[in-house]
Amino acid sequence: MSLALCSFLLLVLIFTLRADEAATDAENNHVKGIIGAIVDNTSRVGKEQIVAMEMAVEDFNIGSNQSLLLHIRTSKREPVHAVLAARDLINSQEVEAILGPQTWEETSLVAEIASHDQIPVLSFADATPNWAAEKWPFLLEASPNQYAQMKAIAAIVQSWEWHQVTVIYEDVGSSATGIIPHLSDALREVGAQISHVLALPPFIINSSRLITKELQKLTSSPCRVFVVHLPLPLAEHLFEKAKKMKMMEKDYIWITTDSFTSLVHSINGATISSLMQGIIGVRSYIPEDNPQFQDFSKRFHKRFGSEYPEESNHDPGAFAVQAYDAVRSVASAMRESNKKGNNQTLLQSILLSDFFGLTGKVQFINQKVAPARIYQIINLVGRSYRELGFWTNGSDFSETIDNPATYNLSLKDLGQVVWPGAPLYTPKGWTEAATSEEPLRIGVPVGSEFKEYVRVAYDELRNVSDFDGFSIQLFKVTVELLPFHLPYEFLPFNGSYDDLVKQIYLKKFDAVVGDVAIVTKRCKHADFTHPYTESGLVMIVPLQKSSNKALLFMKPFTKAMWILTVIVSIYNGFVVWLIERNHGHELTGSAFQQTGTFLWLSFSSLFSLHGERLHSNLSRMTMVVWLFVALIISQTYTANLTSMLTVQGLEPTLDNIESLQNSNAIVGYSNASFVASYLIDVLKFKERNLRGYTSLQDYVNDLKNREIGAIFLEVAVAKIFLARYCKSFTTAGPTYKAFPKGSPLLPSVIEALLKVSESGKLRELETSMITADKCIEVDLDDDISSLSPSSFWVLFVLTGATSTVALVIYAGHRRNWEFHQNLLVNRSIRTLILTVLKYWGHSKQRFSVKVCHSDSLPISQNFAEAVTVTPSSLSIETVVA
Repeated sequence: MSLALCSFLLLVLIFTLRADEAATDAENNHVKGIIGAIVDNTSRVGKEQIVAMEMAVEDFNIGSNQSLLLHIRTSKREPVHAVLAARDLINSQEVEAILGPQTWEETSLVAEIASHDQIPVLSFADATPNWAAEKWPFLLEASPNQYAQMKAIAAIVQSWEWHQVTVIYEDVGSSATGIIPHLSDALREVGAQISHVLALPPFIINSSRLITKELQKLTSSPCRVFVVHLPLPLAEHLFEKAKKMKMMEKDYIWITTDSFTSLVHSINGATISSLMQGIIGVRSYIPEDNPQFQDFSKRFHKRFGSEYPEESNHDPGAFAVQAYDAVRSVASAMRESNKKGNNQTLLQSILLSDFFGLTGKVQFINQKVAPARIYQIINLVGRSYRELGFWTNGSDFSETIDNPATYNLSLKDLGQVVWPGAPLYTPKGWTEAATSEEPLRIGVPVGSEFKEYVRVAYDELRNVSDFDGFSIQLFKVTVELLPFHLPYEFLPFNGSYDDLVKQIYLKKFDAVVGDVAIVTKRCKHADFTHPYTESGLVMIVPLQKSSNKALLFMKPFTKAMWILTVIVSIYNGFVVWLIERNHGHELTGSAFQQTGTFLWLSFSSLFSLHGERLHSNLSRMTMVVWLFVALIISQTYTANLTSMLTVQGLEPTLDNIESLQNSNAIVGYSNASFVASYLIDVLKFKERNLRGYTSLQDYVNDLKNREIGAIFLEVAVAKIFLARYCKSFTTAGPTYKAFPKGSPLLPSVIEALLKVSESGKLRELETSMITADKCIEVDLDDDISSLSPSSFWVLFVLTGATSTVALVIYAGHRRNWEFHQNLLVNRSIRTLILTVLKYWGHSKQRFSVKVCHSDSLPISQNFAEAVTVTPSSLSIETVVA
């Protein structure tokens, strides 16, 4: 009995101990957590967030056997109320984390308070600065960053080639410093820009007169593309006023961001039908085909309808699912951190969140939820909206997001869009009517050196200036292709091109049209379009032509040089012949034969000395000097001819910058251009070697007369110069570039210029106005590279003087010799004639007597006589050997 009783008591004790252990384990697993939330319960966004967060806490408590409490406070979008709510949640409710608020102005103050107590804050603000995480380590961004949304809007603008947009946004810090700069950058990447901005203060909803005044300013602008970044109440008020001002009709384009578009489902159908037809909206993508979302949507619809029956639509939007996933992130982190127990651990657990929620995969990167990659594009039509497609960051537009999906660069490829006013055409984004803007003041240079580009003529009868030329006509054609109306007027300007561009900076001109080069210092005062002709500098030199290629061998010497060379050669040959004719039979004969002999001596001496065949020292002296001169002349001729054949038409010393600088040559440039400073600062020419010109004819004259070695012109100007003088001048060397600084250019004008170029109109204008001039040939000096006697006058004087001295000495010797010969010849001839006559008297036949001599005989016998006697005549010829 006692044994049984003891056994029973032992079993009871064991079961009691096990029950206590089970209770302890259950108590440890059933952890209590407190979450705080700050929302605007007067807005549709706040209402959806409240219901979604309550559902998330309930779902988590049921699924995890936890006990989480949710304390919600309202701020009504007032920063002061948000601060008070945060203090109450931290001090009174002892919350471990705070969700919200919706705006950055509220979030920044709440984060400052919560950071002191190390309470994590998960913000729903659409724009959180990058520096916020550095200042407040416990601040997390629970809604996807909306900066990528700006790229989606820019892609829509690009789809229809709009180039200017007007942005309307709420005048709060987060929009001005966050969304607008990102939108501006995104538009610039696609060749568009923000032309106007309209900042509406939050309180304007209560001032109809003020918003009407602001919209009236927009109607005076030609831009008709509006991007609206406003919360739902303010956007509805805007569209109501725009409707009354007939700004929701044809030719207007309205694009709304996620802050409005994600709540379109909550707008009354009658309101959409009457005020918002044709709006294109961008909103966050929600995977509605996900079973988890479908279950949530059904329960949300029922609960939201019961708590807010005044709302016409009870479906959840993007703000609801974001709040649901944020609660789930905090709840899951609390379950992990309560086992370790501090706020730092809770923060780290939240940052490590990684699960598939209602919005997709939920992760935190740099204290921010991973940014959204996909946005849905909708078109408000009828009483609701229709889906146009999707935009994916990095992949552009598609009708679906299934894999594989077909992507398109343009939204218009996905189907027809219903625009405001339901036109049958796509609005062009601008209008020519109803503009009160004054015409643009376009400055035009009066002193353009080449009238083919810009020509300004004053008409005294009409008291107006006429503007014409290639640049003027190109500007007019470009303006016609602009996607907006651009009124303008031309105004003449008499001054330098640098001063002309500076007038834009001084607000005296709105733009400048003309042959204005793009250089860095001018970019400090104005932005430039892309150049419509090639930029840079070229060097122009005379073209060395040869009208007869067969006579190219004559070009190394001038005509005077050739003539003088022939004369000196003949003179030297004559001197040698005259001296040597007494010493050789080959130098005797008829007059014709002797003429050929001394000419042969004249020119053969250019190539050989013939020293072994000369008998007189005088002729040898003459020949040596002449051969020395001939050697120098022939070598110079060969070198000059080789240089001409190598260069093949260009000046041999003007084909590069170095040769001009080394030769200290003068170069020309246009006084009206930037070229002078470029030649000095970049190409390192000396200022004293530069000569400025204002007349085209002055260029030609100085180049022709060799007063300057070359001219430097801008490529555009060089085209005109070479078109007019194509047969006389040519370019030499490379093109020297001058680049402007990188600056944003006017996208509309650039686009129009490209269209002008692609259509062939640019080439047509250039052909008709620049290169249409008939080519004029300038008579350049053919001896530009030929050598003249001035280069050899010392040599010619030397050889001429030598030959003349030899001739004088020879003449003196000849007179002495003839004196002695005459004495002997007279006596001998007298005796010979008597003998011949005597013989002739006895015989009537012809006979001849010849007596030869040699140099070794005495001088009395140093002659030969040839006597020929016929019946009819008697001839005696004395030949001196």
